[in-house]
Amino acid sequence: MAVKNFHKFLLVVGFVSLIHVAYSAAQHRTYLRITEQEFNSLPFDIVLQAVVSLIVLVYSILQVVGEFREIRAAVDLQAKSWETLGNIPSFYIFNHRGKSLSGQYDDSVETSVD
Repeated sequence: MAVKNFHKFLLVVGFVSLIHVAYSAAQHRTYLRITEQEFNSLPFDIVLQAVVSLIVLVYSILQVVGEFREIRAAVDLQAKSWETLGNIPSFYIFNHRGKSLSGQYDDSVETSVD
């Protein structure tokens, strides 16, 4: 659990660092406009911080998210039989008019499902 929290902390640090890189790059461009210098590229420290921030972000996201699943749907469906593929509990309907066709149906004993 502590390792998971550490990776979440790294994720936050990575995002904060990336926001700082964007702010630093904007400040550098503003400085160049004020001093009327030509923009060639960003300073090395800003580029290095951006690369390190992205590496930390990618690593921490991969650790926080967990295991990847297979892209192909056939891999997940190989362990299931044809009978279980059509079994979808969210489509079950228990309160329908078919019960009134039964000879033992008593409408005075209505139960509500809440």
